[in-house]
Amino acid sequence: MKQISGVSSFSVICALALALLAASCAKPETPQSPVERGKYLVMVGGCTDCHSPKVFTAMGPVPDSTRLFSGFPAGSPIPEIPKGAINPTGWGGMTTNDMTLWAGPWGISFAYNLTPDMATGLGGWTEDMFIQTLRTGKFMGGMSRNILPPMPWQTIGQMSDDDLKAMFAYFKSLPPIHNPIPPAIPPEAPPAK
Repeated sequence: MKQISGVSSFSVICALALALLAASCAKPETPQSPVERGKYLVMVGGCTDCHSPKVFTAMGPVPDSTRLFSGFPAGSPIPEIPKGAINPTGWGGMTTNDMTLWAGPWGISFAYNLTPDMATGLGGWTEDMFIQTLRTGKFMGGMSRNILPPMPWQTIGQMSDDDLKAMFAYFKSLPPIHNPIPPAIPPEAPPAK
């Protein structure tokens, strides 16, 4: 075999053959639908961590597949936060075992119902409202209250419009779950001096 710049032509032929074989065996990527893309983004983003009630197993808490993304379970007791444990002058946070309720200097926040239920979830929301909520940190597309911690809207709001639209498409594809979420509870007043 002849040498080509220090490499034998046999090596070049083998490399080309391997490249062609790899290309012919590679599974062609099929484009994801917006719902599939949204599911992927929601799952790797950890949205179930806070927005899904949990089932407690021997391996620890896992999202309850019958109530995915339904938020803080309606009717669940709201734990009493020990006086002084969290206050407006210091940072810290507490959560319930299923992470659907959080308490901190902002007060007590409840994970929202992200299913398409018309009365208690995203059923009446538009795609634009969803995107604007995550871009502005204001609930209902900027028409309502601030989104409270620990919701990382500042980070999620940096996603592309296409990714946010895909997430919304995924949430809208879920079965609606009627689950009214309590309003946030403001923080306790700082002690008088």
